[in-house]
Parts: sequence; structure tokens; C-alpha cells
Amino acid sequence: MSSPAVGSVAPDFELTNQHGQKVSLASFRDKKNVVVLFYPFAFSGICTGELCALRDDLAPFQNDQVELLAISCDPMYSLKAFADAEKYEFSLLADFWPHGEVAKKYGVFQDERGFSTRGTFIIDKSGVICWSVVNGPGEARDVAAYKAALAAI
Repeated sequence: MSSPAVGSVAPDFELTNQHGQKVSLASFRDKKNVVVLFYPFAFSGICTGELCALRDDLAPFQNDQVELLAISCDPMYSLKAFADAEKYEFSLLADFWPHGEVAKKYGVFQDERGFSTRGTFIIDKSGVICWSVVNGPGEARDVAAYKAALAAI
């Protein structure tokens, strides 16, 4: 399955965050741009490095105009431990069950391996995907690229 195209309406979803609260993409419609960031696993090396880079420069990704939603196929309890250990102040969403359902909608689920690859989708306030990039499981993302894409909205 391929990822939804830039210019198309982003697939909606509702997932549980690390605090057990339901978070839906639709809840940000007409309020905030959203960075939807899929990553393979909590506590893994590249994923931790990427999320720590966002934590350390959070203002462009989490403010009055932008919401950051980081999604993995890990269960909520693992995400809570991960967020607590790394002091993440943004939502980590559990795409645990049905396993990878949201990642599949975004074309980033690896069926043979059971996790999502690194996909980043910037969704504007109207719910349209305005920028995206998909990297392979071992390829770190360029945070500066999606910072620039956000600045262009």
C-alpha cells in the first residue's frame, strides 16, 4: 500500500496516548497544523535519537499553531515508560491494536516485520497533507527538512 499523496485529505484516526487519553486527528481540524510522525519502536536507538531531537527543539513542532503526534505500534504502557524516561512533552500514540491499523492507512506499516517505518506527514488545518517523507527503518530523518516544511505553511 502506498502513502497518501500530498494534496489529499489525511486519513483520520483516533488512538490512545501514553496517558490513556484518546487523541483524534479530526480534533485538530481548523485549529492546528499537525505533524504525524511514525517510528518503529520505543527505546530503539534511532527512534530515541529522533524523538530526543524533537524534544530538545520542540517549539517549532508543538505550539499554538502546530501539534506533534508520534505514532508507533508499541502498547500504551511501553509508550508511557518511554515518555517518562526521555521526558517527552508531546503525545506518543499507540497503534497497537488492531496492530498497525493507522500505519497501514498511511502506507508505512511493514507487514513482514510488524512495525511502521519512518513516515512523516504534515497536515494543514483543513486536514490536507501538505508535505511528507518516508524513510526506511534504518534511515534517520532530517528534522530540518520538516521544520522548513512547517515554516512554509
